[in-house]
Amino acid sequence: MANVVVVGSQWGDEGKGKIVDWLSSRADVVVRFQGGHNAGHTLVVDGTTYKLSLLPSGIVRGGKLSVIGNGVVFDPWAFLSEVTRIKEQGVKVGPDSLQISESTSLILPIHSELDGIRENRVDGVKIGMTKRGIGPAYEDKVARRAIRICDLADEAHLMERVENLLHHHNALRRGLDQPETDAQALYDQLIEIAPKILPYMAPVWQTLDDAQKAEKRILFEGAQGAMLDIDHGTYPFVTSSNTIAGQAAAGSGMGPGALNYVLGITKAYTTRVGEGPFPTELNDAIGHRLGERGHEFGTVTGRQRRCGWFDAVMVKQAIITGGITGIALTKLDVLDGLAELKICIGYKLDGKIVKRLPAGATNQANVEPIYESMPGWQGSTRGARSWAELPAEAVKYVRHIEELIGCPVSMVSTSPEREDVILMRDPFKA
Repeated sequence: MANVVVVGSQWGDEGKGKIVDWLSSRADVVVRFQGGHNAGHTLVVDGTTYKLSLLPSGIVRGGKLSVIGNGVVFDPWAFLSEVTRIKEQGVKVGPDSLQISESTSLILPIHSELDGIRENRVDGVKIGMTKRGIGPAYEDKVARRAIRICDLADEAHLMERVENLLHHHNALRRGLDQPETDAQALYDQLIEIAPKILPYMAPVWQTLDDAQKAEKRILFEGAQGAMLDIDHGTYPFVTSSNTIAGQAAAGSGMGPGALNYVLGITKAYTTRVGEGPFPTELNDAIGHRLGERGHEFGTVTGRQRRCGWFDAVMVKQAIITGGITGIALTKLDVLDGLAELKICIGYKLDGKIVKRLPAGATNQANVEPIYESMPGWQGSTRGARSWAELPAEAVKYVRHIEELIGCPVSMVSTSPEREDVILMRDPFKA
């Protein structure tokens, strides 16, 4: 049995939650390996909707171990709030079903405050952040001044670490004309919440190694998407972590040899939340229709997503940089009823045709999509669970996407419901 990594191949919001939930029925362990509570996953299980941000999607299934890896930045207050909400929906959450890496860095109130200050700059420059402190927390981690979960267990030296962190932050706050953060107040907050968090702390690298040796199936759950990767995305309009599959190893403590199959979740059209380039964006009736039919609103922020045609150039690039083995095509049913469909097969830039998304922000903003048209379909794909249930034009659309991106479609999702999937290849049996 293979271990599977699930990542997004666009700008996030591709429908990873439903696919991870579907795959988790076949997994023994589900691992989050990057990002934080800025990542929203919506699951619909037997008519009940679960909205998750920090918790791995496997938590809604009994008998699974969920793991939050060291590559995640962790807001303990947001965590407890989410746990409370999920418990009210009948989901059991405890140290027997959830472990958090002892080396996971914390998101503190000063991080979300700093995010908000930066995003509300007087010059109007925005990145489109969720203001949840993700970026500032990763900055502190890289700068080696972060407070980690294991530090909560070291009460004798916790104040020393708080003061070291605030040595930087209070200087920054003074420069931004903001009041300084009181070290004692922050220390007291951490001491108060520590007993509620520490029972979940564990050396998860060891837990995962034990699971691997016991031949258990491990599912690695990514957040956001390839085009939001800090290195390979549309920089600077990206998140603050690596979102591609390689991070599953570094962000969990397992070696890359444990990553057997990479499933790239890919929407049948394209969406984006927030600022930044979007070559195939549609600011017309079709774009509005895609947003309406696809219920394109962010799980975490509620922000309306920008919508556009499928970009094969971008997805092919994501497949290469992410080592994607197969894709799960989602929301095919949103395209039902459109007379004509378009797929971006290249870009024009400065009078030349290019077959990749360039790295520079200016060039990314200036590329013009080159489209190929295909006939749409009038029948319904919603709820289909076999190829025979799809209109012929829908099958041709899926097959042509495979040709353009150079990667097989392993599964097709045809509705938000868990079992509405056409399966060509089970990733766990690859």
